[in-house]
Amino acid sequence: MKLLHIDSSVLAANSVSRQLTASIVAQWVASHPGTSVDYLDLAVDAPSHLDADSLGFRVAPGTELSETQQRENAVSEALVSQFLAADVIVVGAPLYNFSVPSQLKAWIDRVAQVGRTFKYTDKGPVGLAGGKTVIVASTRGGMYSTSDAGRAMEHQESYLQTVFGFFGITDVRFVRAEGLAMGDAARTQALSAADLEIKALTAVAANQAQAAQAA
Repeated sequence: MKLLHIDSSVLAANSVSRQLTASIVAQWVASHPGTSVDYLDLAVDAPSHLDADSLGFRVAPGTELSETQQRENAVSEALVSQFLAADVIVVGAPLYNFSVPSQLKAWIDRVAQVGRTFKYTDKGPVGLAGGKTVIVASTRGGMYSTSDAGRAMEHQESYLQTVFGFFGITDVRFVRAEGLAMGDAARTQALSAADLEIKALTAVAANQAQAAQAA
């Protein structure tokens, strides 16, 4: 089994999402011995945002590309190949201004490739990256899940659910810690709840793995 661990927070050691992804990965590996882990830190090594050069992977085959386009194509190819090779993807996704970090969006734009992660048919788009498990560590300074107004403002979890679903991934799970900026008590409660979610999630995954082996 291959696991791709992705962090996108710019807060380094002060990041709660990084703390949660590290815990998820550690507990997943403990319950799935032999899992190999590949790590991608988008705050340190993010691809550039899409422009005319980095869209080179979308041009017709046989089209002559400039050196810059070839270099950008190599970046996109490495990222989409890494993504497709993974069985499990653990993503740290803090809420920045009601959405995901731009570094994470830049990564998504590189792996969203026609013919690799999705295709178009006469019945509409079809995802090509199914069969994977995605676990998102979702962190938020405020409370967004407890009211209609809050849910309408967040374009973080809803966006990631849509994107990964578009790629054909139906097993998308969220470990959420919100209210982190609303005082020490709220922060402690959020972290405790997230820790319980992680333990429950990995316990279920371990049971599923054991059942699969027994079968």
